[in-house]
Amino acid sequence: MTTPLRAAARVIALDDDERVLLLRYEENGGFWATPGGSLDSGEDHITALLRELREELGVEEGEVHLGGQIAERSTEHEVGGQDVRQVERYYLARFAADDIDPDRATQPDDIQARRWWTLAELRSTSETIYPLGLSDLVAEILTAGAPQRPVLLQ
Repeated sequence: MTTPLRAAARVIALDDDERVLLLRYEENGGFWATPGGSLDSGEDHITALLRELREELGVEEGEVHLGGQIAERSTEHEVGGQDVRQVERYYLARFAADDIDPDRATQPDDIQARRWWTLAELRSTSETIYPLGLSDLVAEILTAGAPQRPVLLQ
């Protein structure tokens, strides 16, 4: 049986202090991940990404400065009791930490915490962070700008 394909849009969000936003989930031993999620039927990646920011964080479209796709990752995991192969496109976005409004979040899923991380904190933590290689990508963005072509992440 073929593993179903699930398209997803995720954001590497930076604030004015050059920190990256991660969300905490407790399943699978606990991990931190970038905001975002799967595309709904008929959605493109940008529409899905803006919807996910509103649903998970209460961030409105007008508060987000959205850049282009900077990375991609393919991973297999379980969703709703079914194995899927998820292909994630990552986009660079900038918005202020104050733009997050949990009271406006309509579907916060199982998010346990939201935290802005410095590059030094990303590099030194022993906690699990997805995608793997995020700290190297953030370092590249902060020193040289967004990559010209999407990089592959694990």
